[in-house]
Amino acid sequence: MTLPPLVPGRLERRYKRFLADITLDDGREVVAHCPNTGSMRAVNVPGCRVWLSPSTNPARKLAWTWELIALPNDRGGHDLASVHTGRTNALVEAALRDCKIAELAGNVSLRREVKVPAEKARLDFRLEAHDGSLTFVEVKQVTLKEADGHGYFPDAVSERGRKHLQVLRALSREGHRSVLLFCAAHTGIEDVAPAAHLDPAYAAALEAAAADGVEVMAYGCRVLGTPASPRGLEIDRRLPVDLARRYASPDAADESAGAR
Repeated sequence: MTLPPLVPGRLERRYKRFLADITLDDGREVVAHCPNTGSMRAVNVPGCRVWLSPSTNPARKLAWTWELIALPNDRGGHDLASVHTGRTNALVEAALRDCKIAELAGNVSLRREVKVPAEKARLDFRLEAHDGSLTFVEVKQVTLKEADGHGYFPDAVSERGRKHLQVLRALSREGHRSVLLFCAAHTGIEDVAPAAHLDPAYAAALEAAAADGVEVMAYGCRVLGTPASPRGLEIDRRLPVDLARRYASPDAADESAGAR
């Protein structure tokens, strides 16, 4: 997925959920739209390098959209993460059409934003195979890399996420193939687990969905262009999913050791 031409800057702060103050490399201070409704835990880091896409649409209140952020990693470099949740489905769709997600390759048609009337819900994709069988896919963007080095979803309590799991379970019980696809839009994430420390109800619902036949898979991304001058992201590898793993804060472990 190639993004529009990007302009670099530095994140000053994110506030009111949808606004971010950015200082561009040329010294201008701008307010950018932050297209992310989540907590942005671990990717809202003031002082980090960011990239914005500009808009010339006079109807827009804000001329800039926050797209990417470079986050320090433990190797002395940086990982790149997308903060624009609206880009994720385009990223996955490109991978589906290019057959880069092997488990979902070989379908004859793809529909987006599919209604599931019985559940009064929508899912991101519906794939149809040559024999007419259907596969329903819900995509979740993962950008939370915790201090233990692992990726987790969600980054806050997600009632909407639990609802999607219920829909996938219902479809699976009806005999359809149902897939929850975690898209790790953070180049430093190499595996994914449910964030039971943030939303234990989601973790329990995910385990129940998997037990009911919902397939849970994750894919990671690489940078298009260079880390210093990114042009976008593309899906490039399967990642392991560990439904049993639970996050234990290194700080909590240190405090526990000190108490003993």
